[in-house]
Amino acid sequence: MKKIFLISLVCIVSKISCGQVSGNINYQRQVRYSNDNFELDIPSNSKLTIVVKGLANLTADNYVAIFSVAQTGKTTEEVNNLIDNRINEALKNIKTKQGVETYVDMISFVPVYEYEVEKKLFNKKTYNEIPKGFEVKKNIHIKYKDPNLLNEIIATLANSEIYDLVRVDYISDKIEATKADLVNRAKLLLQEKIKGYKQIIGSRIDSSEKNLVDGFKIMYPVEMYNSYQAYSNSDLDLKKTANSNQVEKSTTLYYQPVVNKDFDLVLNPTILEPAIQITYEIKLEVDMEKDIKNDLKEYFIITPNGDLKKISPRN
Repeated sequence: MKKIFLISLVCIVSKISCGQVSGNINYQRQVRYSNDNFELDIPSNSKLTIVVKGLANLTADNYVAIFSVAQTGKTTEEVNNLIDNRINEALKNIKTKQGVETYVDMISFVPVYEYEVEKKLFNKKTYNEIPKGFEVKKNIHIKYKDPNLLNEIIATLANSEIYDLVRVDYISDKIEATKADLVNRAKLLLQEKIKGYKQIIGSRIDSSEKNLVDGFKIMYPVEMYNSYQAYSNSDLDLKKTANSNQVEKSTTLYYQPVVNKDFDLVLNPTILEPAIQITYEIKLEVDMEKDIKNDLKEYFIITPNGDLKKISPRN
C-alpha cells in the first residue's frame, strides 16, 4: 500500500513540475501550438520539390534606444528652452559613458488650444477654441554597445522627467557574412539531398528540367514580442442576477523567437538574449516528365558556302 501511495505521489509531483516549467502563458486559452505530426502527401503531378531551410541567430553588436520627449509652454521661446534644458542636462551625463553616441530628432512643433465659454443671456453656451500655448516633441536616439548600459541610461533620463522608451533597435555587423554562410551550407545540404533522391529514383533527376528559387527573411527583436495576461480564471456557478466584480488583469510582453524545429540547419541555436534571426530557404523543383534532351529545339545556320548546317544550342 505504501508503494502504491509513493508512486501516485511521484506522478502528482511530476505533473505539477511540468506545468510550472511550461510557463504561465499556457493559462491563455487562445494559445495554440503547431502540430508536430508529419502530414506527407504524394504529389499529384510529376514534379519533385527538394527544399532546404536554414536559420541563424545573431546577437547584436550595437543597440539604438529611442526615447520620446514632449514639452508644453506658453510661448515658443519658453517651450524650446524648457525641452532643451531637460535634454541637454540628461545627455551631458549620458555622453560620459564609454561607447555611447546620441542624436536628437525633431518630431513636431505645434500650437495647442483650449476652450473659452461664451455666455449669452437667452442662448446656449458657446465654446470657442483659443490659443493656449505651444507643444514641441523630440526623440532622443542613443547608440550603445553594452546592453547593461540601458538601465543606467533610463535612470539618467528619468532625472530629467524623460520616461517614454519608444523602442530598442538591434544592429549587427555580421548580417551579410551570416547570409553567405547560410547559402553555402544550404547548397551543400541540397546536394546531399539530391544524391539521396538519386539513390531512390535513379539518375532521371540529371536529365529532367529544373527550376531553382531561394530567398531570405530577417526578423528583429522589436517585431517578435507577443502579449499575454498571466492569471487563472475562477469558475463559479453564479446566478444570472448575481453581481461579480473582476479585478483588472495585468498585461505583459514576452519575446517569442522563431523556433528552430523546422529547419535543416541552425547557426548558433542556443540564444539567451533577444537576437536578430535570419532564415534562408532554397527550393529546387524537378519536372520528371520534361527531359532536357528531348526538349531541345533544332537550330540551323547557313555557312559561307551556302550550305544549311544543323547546330545544337546546348553545345
